[in-house]
Amino acid sequence: MSEEHASTRLIGGYARGDLTMAADTVWALEAHLETCALCRGRLAAAVTTEAPGIAALLDTVHAGLGPQLDAAVQAPARRWRPSWASAWLTPVRAPWLAMTLSVTLLALLLGAAAPPMLFGTASLMVLIAPVLPLCAVAASWSRGLDPAHELTASTARAGLPLLLRRTTSVLAVVLPALLVEGWLTGAMTAAQWLLPSLAFTSTTLALGSVVGVTRAATALVALWGAVIAAPAWDTGRVPLALQPDQLPLWGLLLALGTGIVIARRNAYSLPRNHR
Repeated sequence: MSEEHASTRLIGGYARGDLTMAADTVWALEAHLETCALCRGRLAAAVTTEAPGIAALLDTVHAGLGPQLDAAVQAPARRWRPSWASAWLTPVRAPWLAMTLSVTLLALLLGAAAPPMLFGTASLMVLIAPVLPLCAVAASWSRGLDPAHELTASTARAGLPLLLRRTTSVLAVVLPALLVEGWLTGAMTAAQWLLPSLAFTSTTLALGSVVGVTRAATALVALWGAVIAAPAWDTGRVPLALQPDQLPLWGLLLALGTGIVIARRNAYSLPRNHR
């Protein structure tokens, strides 16, 4: 693709549905088509010449649906929504973020109201903070919780870029809330949970390229609860995994997960990973 417009070869290949085109090339072309009316016109002309079967199918569908659409009752106008919201948020994101923040607040209240011997030196917030963002990350990438899943999954831009935007929007809400609550209570420092939380997030995305993001998040939360949180609750001590001398290991896990995500960036466009 040139600096200003897509080449005739790319336009023709895209119109024909050329399966040999690289995913990043398709992504770049679709991104360009969104903002370039000239290339969209060239694409419409290319469909007629390069894929006459598709053009005939579109004409048939239009002829059948046109009268029905003209007679349909116009739907009421939807509430105004910023254009950037569709790129960063799913339609059901607000309830899931509210649920995550409610869990955070509930853990804070339980930790403050519980007798000292219930948790000992192991704050409930410290035990759940490393994996708390995973709940919202899993919800943001679940096909069952996104009414527009089929629409977003049908484009080349629905892969890793969309996943990273949704993950960033989750962390931008959850992490500040945890920082504020840790500062208010003094029960935990950012060093105890921030790096483990980011490491768990990157690991979830890395494993998600193989088994699906939702499944990876569920498995990691269950593993953390069974191996780390439950024994720490039972002994009343801060788990060894959250001690300051373990931070280099969490940093290594974060770097490893990030590297795997980059190496397998094309895998997130596969339908099996949208679960």
